[in-house]
Amino acid sequence: MDIITGIEQFAWIGWIVLIAVFLVIEMLTLDFTFLMLGIGGLAGLIADLFGAPLWAQVVIAAVVAALLIFLLRPPCWHRLRRGEDPTPSNVAALLGMSGLVLSTVTRLGGLVKLDNGETWTARTVDDAPDSLAPQTHVRVARIDGATAYVRPDQTQENRA
Repeated sequence: MDIITGIEQFAWIGWIVLIAVFLVIEMLTLDFTFLMLGIGGLAGLIADLFGAPLWAQVVIAAVVAALLIFLLRPPCWHRLRRGEDPTPSNVAALLGMSGLVLSTVTRLGGLVKLDNGETWTARTVDDAPDSLAPQTHVRVARIDGATAYVRPDQTQENRA
């Protein structure tokens, strides 16, 4: 028995191992990509059981996996994420939040009280004035560690 015949005769073992590996990876990632690859491997296994040559098994597995990834994965992913809370949290919730300067904010430091009640050390962003006096309304431009980088809030100034 030559090597090619041996590979073709026992290809079903390879397909089962490949499917198992893809399913284990899918359980760790929960991304639906490896699930689709595993189903593609299942199509290759079925092609093997019907006696298709090895090259046809690989082509069938690849085509089925590609179709599933591009056609079935997006709606499954959307349906899985449908129930998520769209409210930003952590740092994302602070970006754009307005606040009030408690002690003068410069490029080196200062204090602001944000609308959520938290007091943060703050610095001005590069395109903001060098100094922001107490009681100035500000908006958070970015967060770096425990420091909020702020700029004057134009919407509050326009209301006053």
